Amino acid sequence: MPGIVIVGAQWGDEGKGKATDQLGDRVDYCVRYSGGNNAGHTIHVGDQKYVMHLLPSGILNEGVTPVLGNGVVIDLDVLYKELDELADRGAKVNHPLISANAHVITEFHRVIDKVTERFLGKAKIGTTGRGVGPAYADKVNRVGIRIQDLFDESILRRKVEASLEQKNHLLVKVYNRRAIDAGEISDHLLTFADRLRPYVADTSRVLNDALDEDKVVLFEGAQAHHLDVDHGTYPYVTSSNPIAAGACVGAGVGPTRIDRVVGIAKAYTTRVGSGPFPTELFDQDGDKLREIGAEFGATTGRPRRCGWFDALVVESAARANGFTDVFLTKLDCLTGWDRIPVCVAYEVDGVRHDLMPYSQSDFHHAKPIYEYLDGWTEDISHCRSFDEFPANTQAYVKRLEELIGCRISGIGVGPGREQSVMVHDLL
Repeated sequence: MPGIVIVGAQWGDEGKGKATDQLGDRVDYCVRYSGGNNAGHTIHVGDQKYVMHLLPSGILNEGVTPVLGNGVVIDLDVLYKELDELADRGAKVNHPLISANAHVITEFHRVIDKVTERFLGKAKIGTTGRGVGPAYADKVNRVGIRIQDLFDESILRRKVEASLEQKNHLLVKVYNRRAIDAGEISDHLLTFADRLRPYVADTSRVLNDALDEDKVVLFEGAQAHHLDVDHGTYPYVTSSNPIAAGACVGAGVGPTRIDRVVGIAKAYTTRVGSGPFPTELFDQDGDKLREIGAEFGATTGRPRRCGWFDALVVESAARANGFTDVFLTKLDCLTGWDRIPVCVAYEVDGVRHDLMPYSQSDFHHAKPIYEYLDGWTEDISHCRSFDEFPANTQAYVKRLEELIGCRISGIGVGPGREQSVMVHDLL
């Protein structure tokens, strides 16, 4: 049975939560392998809306074991707040398995994140201020705090003190902030130890054993390809590797264990935060997309920047991640336009580019070249098969397939769990 990776094909917010949830009880393990609570995945079950910031989206499917892999940075306050809220709402979920090697986000990571972003001024990255970037920086600098450290008080206190030694100088002497007390940080982290201990595991072994037993393991990426720290629109990226290859590193499985890679792409394009965005709209069409699609960040509430579908952006992600399938979301939001523009090329300093340029400077100056497809006015939210779509809707989907070089296997036509059209099986 397959190991499946789900990856955002744009700049996040594509609807990965819906696609993950769509596989339902066919999945045995749902794994977050990168990022932290800077991601927000929205799931609609009946008339209930759930927003997951740290927990894997598949947690709402009965029988699924959620896993937080070693590549995730975990804010324990957020983790238990999410679990407690699910319990209060009567959701029956399994407690997540947590990698002993996952790193911890602390209060000082959040402080550093916020003051650094303010210090950058106009050059700010547009982070969520959740401490994710500084936690990854500590990981790479080898001064990070891991989940397993909470079970040895003396080691934890030494690590917190060592990590804060330089940071406190920075806070006091550069940012004019008060120093952070290492003892208070350690004391707070230790309050989680007893509750956490039963759920910490060698998750790499658990997942490899599950695959050996022919169980279905779904690896759920946070953010998206073009926010990847190596492959995204640097420096306007996240601090981890949400690409498909990141699932191997962030969950501890080999590349031969991955059978399918499903890219999630919105039928138009959105982006939160700073960074280049060639098809961004600043007119009534952009406002209309934002209103119809309810395009506000699930984590921050920030209004998302909106634009038309950019085929070059998705094609680039399809190539680098090796997509076997694409799940197209929010197609219903395009109902009502007479003509729908699709970006098929860029113009940069008078030169046409049919592929996404590797140069960040060229991409920043790229102007979209559009192909206009006929729109539709029919309500497609009740369609449950491809044949039920109006002819122009079918033509739009088929043209996107040609442009991105990958088959579109699933299509979202509304926020509900049942509002999907499956063209090909994702398992």
